[in-house]
Amino acid sequence: MLFEALGSALLGLVLAGVALRRLSHRLPARSLVLATGPAGALFGAFVTHTALDPGNVLLILLGAAVVSVASLSLLLRPSGRLRRSATA
Repeated sequence: MLFEALGSALLGLVLAGVALRRLSHRLPARSLVLATGPAGALFGAFVTHTALDPGNVLLILLGAAVVSVASLSLLLRPSGRLRRSATA
């Protein structure tokens, strides 16, 4: 359980770093992104660990990555101008 938590937190931190590197112009403050990645990964690991038996470490890390990416995607801002549709 401890290694799953440490692995998922490290995975979330890596995913947050990648997001900052590639999408820094569309993300808020760096500290918020670096906190959201591991927090989402830990929550995803907890949910996956609860839903599955504790022996599935790879599936738990996959669940952690999915929830971490989903929580990081909620921080994205729109890029550039907003377009209006023809019907509006």
